[in-house]
Amino acid sequence: MTFATGVAPKVAGMHWFRDVGGNDIQGELPDWPEGPVYTPRSEGSGRARSAGRTGLTALFAVVVGGLENLAGSGSAVKGPSSPVKTPPEDPENEVEDFPVLCAAPGTVARTLPWQLDRDRRQASFRTKAFVTDQRIVVMGYPGGGTSESDVLWECERSAVAAVERKTYSRDKADTVIRFADGSWCRLHVHSGQWFRYLAIPNELIPRAALTPGQRRTVDALVAESGFGTPPVISRRPSGNFLVEQLGPEDPPVGGRITMEKLMGLNGEEVPRQPGDFDF
Repeated sequence: MTFATGVAPKVAGMHWFRDVGGNDIQGELPDWPEGPVYTPRSEGSGRARSAGRTGLTALFAVVVGGLENLAGSGSAVKGPSSPVKTPPEDPENEVEDFPVLCAAPGTVARTLPWQLDRDRRQASFRTKAFVTDQRIVVMGYPGGGTSESDVLWECERSAVAAVERKTYSRDKADTVIRFADGSWCRLHVHSGQWFRYLAIPNELIPRAALTPGQRRTVDALVAESGFGTPPVISRRPSGNFLVEQLGPEDPPVGGRITMEKLMGLNGEEVPRQPGDFDF
């Protein structure tokens, strides 16, 4: 998880930290090291940048097409990232400007750790977010692995007023967290589960409260996974029950393998409803 960066030509690769009046506050944030000072590109250079990227994509398609004709199917050659095709939802803050923190003095967003900014940390440094039923915790991994870690920041779930997924972003992986005090931040998070756990309240159900049929379904999932970790059962907004079991780290994915099962009151398989998995 990191602070997001813009994708529109004028602000691509950039971001800013603002107060409620739109003023830059990165120099006011306590204990933050210095970072780059960005300037939005002019309209002309933005159009030229966009046209150049389109030309590069077209050239790549021609070259790779030729390679695939020579080598047959299954070519492993990969090209530049696909352009964001969804329209901006908030042009003022996604096309003309790109704030990733908007906060008055003394608000929650001003307490976020500087390590979330790729511009201010070492390339090997990693930050991950953990969502529990009571807190949001940001952990830092100086070497990129799990052998060394520090708690960088945490806040109560009650401090979060709303969560919004932003599709006008790289991989559609941006989320805006709006805090109850009016401050907000925009983060780039690769895990789709982040949105589910943060946006949908989880009513955790203890095993003792399950029906016999539900216990049989849970036991079958645990036996099938072989993970050896305790399952987590939650009642979803639809009334269905979601069983989740966290597995081992999967380095290529950058997270953990998870086994899931959606069940009804008697443990039977049920069709998914809005809010059962995502929002």
